[in-house]
Amino acid sequence: MTTPHTPSPGADGGAVPPPGCPAHGAGGIGPGGLRRLYGPEHANDPMGLYEKLRAEYGPVAPVLMSGDAPAWLVLGHSENLHMTRTPSQFSRDARRWRRLKDGTVAPDNPLAPIFTWQPICVFADGAEHERQRGAVTDSIARIDHRGVRRAINRCSNRLVNEFCQNGRAELVSQFAEHLPMMVMCHILGMADEYDERLVQAARDMIKGTETAIASNAYVMEVLTRLVERRRAEPQEDFASWVVHHEAGFTDDEAAQHLRLVLIAAYETTANLISNALRMVLTDPRFRAQLSGGHMTLPEAVEQTLWDEPPFTTILGRWAVGDVEFGGQQIKAGDALIVGIAAANVDPVVRPDLGANMQGNRSHLAFSGGPHECPGQDIGRAIADTGIDALLMRLPDLELSVEEHELRWSSTLMSRHLQELPVEFGPRPPQDVIVAPTHMPHPPRKPEAWHVTGGPGAGSGAAGERTPGSAPADGGPGSVPPARFTPGQPVPGQYAPAQDPAGRPAHEPYAPGPDAPVPPVAGIPAQRGESAPKRLWRSLTRWLRGH
Repeated sequence: MTTPHTPSPGADGGAVPPPGCPAHGAGGIGPGGLRRLYGPEHANDPMGLYEKLRAEYGPVAPVLMSGDAPAWLVLGHSENLHMTRTPSQFSRDARRWRRLKDGTVAPDNPLAPIFTWQPICVFADGAEHERQRGAVTDSIARIDHRGVRRAINRCSNRLVNEFCQNGRAELVSQFAEHLPMMVMCHILGMADEYDERLVQAARDMIKGTETAIASNAYVMEVLTRLVERRRAEPQEDFASWVVHHEAGFTDDEAAQHLRLVLIAAYETTANLISNALRMVLTDPRFRAQLSGGHMTLPEAVEQTLWDEPPFTTILGRWAVGDVEFGGQQIKAGDALIVGIAAANVDPVVRPDLGANMQGNRSHLAFSGGPHECPGQDIGRAIADTGIDALLMRLPDLELSVEEHELRWSSTLMSRHLQELPVEFGPRPPQDVIVAPTHMPHPPRKPEAWHVTGGPGAGSGAAGERTPGSAPADGGPGSVPPARFTPGQPVPGQYAPAQDPAGRPAHEPYAPGPDAPVPPVAGIPAQRGESAPKRLWRSLTRWLRGH
């Protein structure tokens, strides 16, 4: 690592490298010779750009955001923790930004929806932050998490039903981008507002595009109407709890906080689902560990939070006073950016990027300190429950293009996988109310059951009875046809039945006192699960919210 120097972000001094300089990506250099966190270089390889900045400046680097607005990008893991945990030095109040005060950054900057001060907890410190955030955390604590997991399963199956018969799908636009919005609309109490326009507006408003401000206005219109309805007629939903919380929110405060929760949960979770699915489909070790039981789906999601965090950066700290930080001289009112993705690969804390991070939650995917994301467990639940439902329905998912053909788009705050095309065996839709099941192969007919037996039990290998064959009369393991016909339950086995949705279920078979008892060797191999296994399966389903 080179010795860091101390340019001031946006300073006029400093030589600008010549065009095409190999040390700097073409088009990635702005005024003062500072690298841009936008444009082709950042869009094509943000992680590569972070490492260039780390090599040039150390753990804190001067950069330019959209419109060449100057800021400091914090790259080091410990430096990010210090910044997020020390509001006395690094405030969340955007009104401190001196570049905004002196007019260097215009109010109509494409990043305005992110940095413009609003009466919400993410722009507050101290007692005001505690009051506002308390309303959010208290309302989150009232959420029925089992009920939410059931809703996630229903929403996941609704989405899968739309493409399961085709044998092909594009999982970003048809699954990852819609599932979080469907679930969050359910949680907030605005299920009827869910539509494609809301999905696209939520994704667009934080991209720093020319339409970001209009998208933000549309989202606020939807949420303002919701607040007005819940103020008049409260329901048992998140919006009502926020509106009527003892914090005493005004309608504007309530709508702003609902937007905060909706967008933060939506954007992070949509990216998390896309990234986790990509890892499952492209990394053989990842999928092998998952399918082999060496890694649970929540552990897989946690690994993704290390390697591909949903937010790569978060704009939102402003220096309270002049301070030396990470080898740089930070001036009062300077903007700082939480470098989540860069901190997660900081060689000081993670020298081996191939190391397994299972069980380690010290990543910064949800930021840290008093402003750490309060709804991160909901995001994790949407991701692992939704992906579990998808893989249960379509266990033979395969990427339909080469991995190198996948394309990404990057914004200041996140890196989006544009498409994830897959193929699989077509399947019929399922009832969205019942718990999801998967059947990778058609069910075998009763006469296709394999029956184990001893010598002379049949012509199949190892004494199996294959379809169309019969065990020798009187031989060990034989089943008298007159007493046990194919498909008839036998003592100790579970008999096929039908539940109200028409799916196969299992219910214990209770034989009468005169029922014949066949030899133990003649029990079909597909006998019912043992009581401990049934208990464990029931417990697992309960934990998943079925």
